Amino acid sequence: MEYIIIIISAVFVNNILLSQFLGICPFLGVSNKVSTAVGMSGAVCFVMALSTLVTYLLQYYVLNPLNIGFMQTIVFILVIAALVQMVEIILKKISPSLYQALGIYLPLITTNCAVLGVAILVVTKEFTFGGEPAMLNLAESVVYAVASALGFGLAMTLMAGIREQLELAKVPEAFRGVPIALIIAGIMAMAFMGFSGIV
Repeated sequence: MEYIIIIISAVFVNNILLSQFLGICPFLGVSNKVSTAVGMSGAVCFVMALSTLVTYLLQYYVLNPLNIGFMQTIVFILVIAALVQMVEIILKKISPSLYQALGIYLPLITTNCAVLGVAILVVTKEFTFGGEPAMLNLAESVVYAVASALGFGLAMTLMAGIREQLELAKVPEAFRGVPIALIIAGIMAMAFMGFSGIV
């Protein structure tokens, strides 16, 4: 039951993009087409899940025992950068068109605050299950990371679908492009905050 709560919480209630506002750069930059948004979401999901797994293990089996927790951010960024390089190499071989479509936003996953935020969140924040505060174990951390990535993908895909439809709509000249995208992002954020009971 805890895994279902983690998934629902990460995808809807505490959506990494629309409730916590992490990862806005690729959200606005890559959400022009649904296919590109889905590709970016897949890459972020892969990197987020693997980086959370590796950083969790590094935190509890290397950094904490050696009392070098202050190196956490640097170590986590290096792990994420290595995983992004791996994704870049794989995408370049498997899907060159998606690699070209993602462009500069693919290497930017390295500095995507959503990926780093989830990696740090699972090792520092206490979550409440059944009224008792507790740290996430490794399996719960990976489930949380995958669910956060799915929430990221959901928000990206919804935004891309809306922006594709806006191409056909008569939007006033002053609102075309980024202004209407920001307005839509704000409305989507308010809608997702409704899941947490914030009105």
